[in-house]
Amino acid sequence: MTKYLYLMRHGETLFNVQHKIQGWSDSPLTARGVAQAKIAGQYLQDAGVVFDHAYSSTAERASDTLELVTKGKLPYQRVKGLREWGFGVYEGQDESLNPALPYGDFFHQFGGETETEVEQRIYSTILGLMPAIEHAGLVVSHGGACANFLRRALDHDGHYGITNCTIFKLAYTAGQFELLETIHPDFSSLD
Repeated sequence: MTKYLYLMRHGETLFNVQHKIQGWSDSPLTARGVAQAKIAGQYLQDAGVVFDHAYSSTAERASDTLELVTKGKLPYQRVKGLREWGFGVYEGQDESLNPALPYGDFFHQFGGETETEVEQRIYSTILGLMPAIEHAGLVVSHGGACANFLRRALDHDGHYGITNCTIFKLAYTAGQFELLETIHPDFSSLD
């Protein structure tokens, strides 16, 4: 039986605007981030998507996004394993300090996670959520976490263009994920 996973990045945050590294630290959604989440939610509603389960990272930027997307009408669970990449002492610092991609093990020496650790954590967490999903599940997470999940789940090292509130629609059949669609809701009304 095929199930569907809608994997989504949170809306724009204060740290996104300030070009700061977030990781396990948190910052609030901006007014634009709130509007993005509402537009994404309307997109999903208009597409007739009905979720039977929903999950978010423990970060408020993710749970707030989920609540806005679902208009607060869907119970959900906050799951620690859906958190962003842990960047150690780099969190809250300017993004200009990031090394070139791929990050690999760079952040480990500064108290953060390795790429392998993030990939394994996010993949095993989402895989563990799939049995509870009956038809379609929503997971709201983070850019780095989503990229690492997709790399592992699809065995593909591509660039996914994960802007705020990007949604990945994946089919899950017999323990395998397949990317069906990358959805970039139309935020042009916010410009």
